[in-house]
Amino acid sequence: MMRLTDAQVAAFRRDGFLRVDALTDDAEVEELLGIYDELFDRDRGFAAGDRIELNADVARAPLPQIVNPERYAPRLVQGQAYRNAAAIARQLLGSECVPTGNHAILKPARIGGATPWHQDEAYWDPRYAHRALSIWLALQPVTLENGCMRFVPGSHRGPILPHELLSADSHGLRLSEPPPDASETICELPAAGATLHDGRTLHSAGPNFSEQPRRALVFGFGLAPVLLDTPHPYPWQRPEWFH
Repeated sequence: MMRLTDAQVAAFRRDGFLRVDALTDDAEVEELLGIYDELFDRDRGFAAGDRIELNADVARAPLPQIVNPERYAPRLVQGQAYRNAAAIARQLLGSECVPTGNHAILKPARIGGATPWHQDEAYWDPRYAHRALSIWLALQPVTLENGCMRFVPGSHRGPILPHELLSADSHGLRLSEPPPDASETICELPAAGATLHDGRTLHSAGPNFSEQPRRALVFGFGLAPVLLDTPHPYPWQRPEWFH
């Protein structure tokens, strides 16, 4: 199993994110890429809510996503990449961390929309305190041109900032105001490289202007949520998000 160095753990704790050069090998990435493309080529067979468009109503900037892709392709979570992701999550969160859900995000060639600045925890159930992270696996080289990840260092130590829906019909969120700290770190990656980020870390990804789709798998892990005496006030959330 992959293990982070003490310096990498310290960097994650300090910055709220970490870049790693390789989560698995090239052979597995090639296999995962084929499975990923087959999933996005499907036009039916998904449960309600598992195939969504984050940029609904955003003209000429599609950002399709498959939630729970392992339901339709179990191999996505049966290889070395996922085992390494789980090992890293246990190292950072502790042995009691569990999977919290996965998703696949596609930025189509030349028109793939930007992922706006947001915090993942803004999507989560406001009745609970959360401690979780996401591990973002690149299935091809990821650059500024095709929409690599960007992070605001140290933002995980702050509160959940006000968010808003991207549009009336969208599930996607963005910050209501620009990030309060203009400094950002751009994380280009080779194929098989990955970024890790805390659920509160401010992050975004640019549009895809390249001639190839930008493909990423995201693995989520976290500790059991803790019920709060007073829920967080997240007015941007829709009642149907939680049951």
